[in-house]
Amino acid sequence: MKPIIGLTSTFDSTVRRGIFMINREYINAIVESGGIPIVIPNLENTEDIDEYIDMLDGIIFTGGEDIAPQYFNEEPVREVTEISTNRDLTELALFKGAYDKGIPIFGVCRGLQLINVALGGSLYQDIYSQVAGVHGHTCQINLKEGYHLINISEGTVIYDIFDTEKLLVNSLHHQAIRDLGHNLKVTATASDGIIEAIETTNNNFVLGLQFHPETMAMKYKEFLRPFKYFIEQCNEKAAGLGQF
Repeated sequence: MKPIIGLTSTFDSTVRRGIFMINREYINAIVESGGIPIVIPNLENTEDIDEYIDMLDGIIFTGGEDIAPQYFNEEPVREVTEISTNRDLTELALFKGAYDKGIPIFGVCRGLQLINVALGGSLYQDIYSQVAGVHGHTCQINLKEGYHLINISEGTVIYDIFDTEKLLVNSLHHQAIRDLGHNLKVTATASDGIIEAIETTNNNFVLGLQFHPETMAMKYKEFLRPFKYFIEQCNEKAAGLGQF
């Protein structure tokens, strides 16, 4: 059986009475990698989160809005203008349920940041005003193409996936990891020091990428590799073989 993969969604209040959305690139990447995608809405309350967790073999935390700085004990800076309370509450509860159960977790862009905050870390709310010497990280013209290089550490999951120490990736974010969360390690950085990939130091499979492989995969099929690697972990976990 193919693994069931949950994907978190963003909320758009400007369309009629509001819709939950997910970019089709995520769906395509999961289908092409051998999984069954299930889109999870943002919930008004989280009392039924365990029902979602019980049906999933893996979960992907997708890109989107800023994470509210209250979750790492800060007040918002003026550059933080897009916050979804229900999304934050839903995803933090989903992460805890999946992490406690040992379900494989993959975070993309905001998803990497969500992982870090959920494990007790903090964020730069806006790298352009808070990080000295920061380079460009927000290219909105064409996410199918690379924008800047990242440096990858050997002996890590992302190195196993791409088999290279340098990789040209796209970029669309203004928040980034500041203080690292518990049981996490940095596995790739940009040349200005911004964290571009993380993974766990324990037996849980948790992978976070700051860039968007699902969009680059539309043109460059090697960017499907993170999704295929993730699906393999989900299959092994479901078969009772997985121990990351």
